[in-house]
Amino acid sequence: MTVVVKRLFRGSAWAFVTLLLVACAGTSNQALRDFQMQTPRPFGYVIGDTLPQRIVLETRAGMELERSSLPTPGRLNRWLQLNAVTVQERGGGDGKRYQIDLLYQQFYAPLEVKALSIPGFTLRFQQHGQTLEQPVAAWTFTAAPLRELVVRQDQHGEYLRSDQAPPLLDDAVIVRRLCIALAVVCGIALRLAWLYGYLPGLPQRRVFKRAQRQLQTLGLPQLPQALGALHAAFNGLHGKPVFLHKLTEFYQSHPEYRSIAAELSWFFDYSNRYFFGDASTMPQEHDLQKIKTLCLHCREIERGSR
Repeated sequence: MTVVVKRLFRGSAWAFVTLLLVACAGTSNQALRDFQMQTPRPFGYVIGDTLPQRIVLETRAGMELERSSLPTPGRLNRWLQLNAVTVQERGGGDGKRYQIDLLYQQFYAPLEVKALSIPGFTLRFQQHGQTLEQPVAAWTFTAAPLRELVVRQDQHGEYLRSDQAPPLLDDAVIVRRLCIALAVVCGIALRLAWLYGYLPGLPQRRVFKRAQRQLQTLGLPQLPQALGALHAAFNGLHGKPVFLHKLTEFYQSHPEYRSIAAELSWFFDYSNRYFFGDASTMPQEHDLQKIKTLCLHCREIERGSR
């Protein structure tokens, strides 16, 4: 009885050890915790089209991808070429995450719709000197001819199917922005026309402009003409003659000219003394320059820039 119990105990122990070794061996052979192969649509390709593929995988701790196991860019066969291979690696304490992007380009020109396959390959991983493998399956897609196998003829010669019309872009935002820009431009143009006195019905915006043009050509011998041109400008602006003792009334109608009240008082006082005073008032060159400066200041007020 004792011998039978010992034999049963030894058999159970060996069975337990065997199961433990099998479980450990199975665990170590699983290099990946997640493996995804992301592919585009498997149809509708013609000669020259590119076919992107993406492989997303997560390894267990201690696993390293062998970069040499990745396919090498270049010609794979007579109709398929691998243009680019990019690998993004993100590490962590419990493993790594890889994103592998492959860009294929096919140059097959079929006479009818044909199924083609991108060949598969095997990824290798290293863990403590041990090599583990993960196969990447081949991927099948269909390629179509550029034109019909039986070429139709019409009166103009060979028949070619017209290209698909491109989708129209939504231009509502562009039109709205264009309208806003045009409105801003029109507003600026009206503002400039108002400042420079080009709008009809606003002659008061141009009175000092005309006087300034006249003063530019006058010298000291033409001082009476200079005084008369500036008087005419004030009278045209006010609608009636302006004199020194009526400047208060003038300021009530045109308060913007109060900023140069001292210059206006000097001008009308100088004009009275020149036309109605004694001969002792001799014109000087600086007097003419002060008159021109006063006209310039009035022009600035007229334009709204002062």
